[in-house]
Amino acid sequence: MLHKVIGAEVRGFIEREHEGKPARVVIASRLYPTGAEDLWEAVTSAERIPRWFTPVEGELRLGGRYQLKGNAGGSITRCEPPKAFDITWEFGGGMSWVTVRLAEEGKDTRLTLEHIMPKGVMEDHWKKYGPAAVGVGWELGFLGLGRHIESGGGIPPEADPAWMASDEAKAFMRTSAEGWAAAHVAAGEAPEVARGMAERTAAFYTGG
Repeated sequence: MLHKVIGAEVRGFIEREHEGKPARVVIASRLYPTGAEDLWEAVTSAERIPRWFTPVEGELRLGGRYQLKGNAGGSITRCEPPKAFDITWEFGGGMSWVTVRLAEEGKDTRLTLEHIMPKGVMEDHWKKYGPAAVGVGWELGFLGLGRHIESGGGIPPEADPAWMASDEAKAFMRTSAEGWAAAHVAAGEAPEVARGMAERTAAFYTGG
């Protein structure tokens, strides 16, 4: 069904060190039917980002600071067009990190995103929701980006109340949460724990 294939194609979860400290890493990847230059512009241009994600302000360059409307802000710590950028993700008094990599595969381009979260921060939130909380949110972004690449226009999924209330949207978010539970289990989490986290995440996104 459509909702099973329009978010991330690959989901992963690992634990590793980041800047010398233990961290949890959510990894999402999807192949888009466009070249690296176009995909790079779509994910870095202040004019195009609001067509699939959230309006952004700031200096979108290496060393600059950005602010997503009603969401995170931070610094751009790496910028190598059209292949890679890294940012800090500062939200709610905490900081994590996001990396984006683009790699051409024939006529298409694969986007791989990692959201790196320090262990020991917001532990209650983690124990309740696990990787699905971050994963489902990014998959909504992947969905919006896919629609934008296909049409050139687009409205971010989360900015479309009618779609967010639809059965298709709820199925998409539940399927995404289940996928993140599977990735969590593959990384070594107990199935009942991972499923519980994913079920609570799905309920949060769908309203029950």
